[in-house]
Amino acid sequence: MKTTVLDIDQFKSSSLLNDFYVNTFSEHFKTNKRLIFTPHSHNFYLCVLFTQGTGVHEIDFNSYNINPGKIFFLTPGQTHFWKFDSQPDGFIFFHSKEFYDMHYLAHKLRTFPFYYSYQNPPLLDLPQNDPEVNSKFQNLYREYIDSKSFRELKIVNIINDIYITLARMYTADVDIANYSHPNYLKILEQFEQHIERYYDKQKLPKYYADKLNITTKHLNRIAKETVNKTTSQLISERVILEAKRLIVHSNSSLFSIAETLGFTDYAYFSRYFKTNTAMTPLEFRKRYVKE
Repeated sequence: MKTTVLDIDQFKSSSLLNDFYVNTFSEHFKTNKRLIFTPHSHNFYLCVLFTQGTGVHEIDFNSYNINPGKIFFLTPGQTHFWKFDSQPDGFIFFHSKEFYDMHYLAHKLRTFPFYYSYQNPPLLDLPQNDPEVNSKFQNLYREYIDSKSFRELKIVNIINDIYITLARMYTADVDIANYSHPNYLKILEQFEQHIERYYDKQKLPKYYADKLNITTKHLNRIAKETVNKTTSQLISERVILEAKRLIVHSNSSLFSIAETLGFTDYAYFSRYFKTNTAMTPLEFRKRYVKE
């Protein structure tokens, strides 16, 4: 079973804006059940606010409870699916990186804490039916369906307003005075981009430190200060995440998966996987498929 990668065009009609989509969650849920109930990923950024409903949202093998007041953020490439115990509602919007960057050349999506690192939790808990946040999502939806003049510019400004409001709430407990140096965050972003590109071939911190023109010790200091993990942890977590995706969502043999991830010795891959998950690849496949 291969994970489906969904595109914005699968959710919109020709009358809607390019690279952008917004809907009430109840309507989105009703229209797209066949797409969203099985594990899938996207090629766009997604934000959803729940005002009703309960259930579980699984994102890259981590499970999160769904309840009113919960907001989820997803970046391109993350695998997820929904399981609902009661009828959900709220608002959902998503957009491409290009849609946002076209309007904010000097401001990147990864500036927002829920997007800047995959290490940050992909959710935010708000008081149930928070009036300020609900109003902003309602305004976004209303602007989307009204088709007034300057519609696209207005929509981008509302999105940015939502992101800023949510980022302030997301970091409400963070002491800004002790917040990581901006340059550290930039290096972390570059480090994660290199991991994303080379994790199947390079698993040693020194390789990435060399790519960033810094020492291994300094790179480790940056990782510890920004996300409180070692460089080795960040690399192995990305390898294990991809291993889990392939083990569960592909029909490839475990030996083939090991080779795909750069392990020439299956026994070593199995030990590596068990060290990080407390299960062998075969045990993980049996457990997950059974569930």
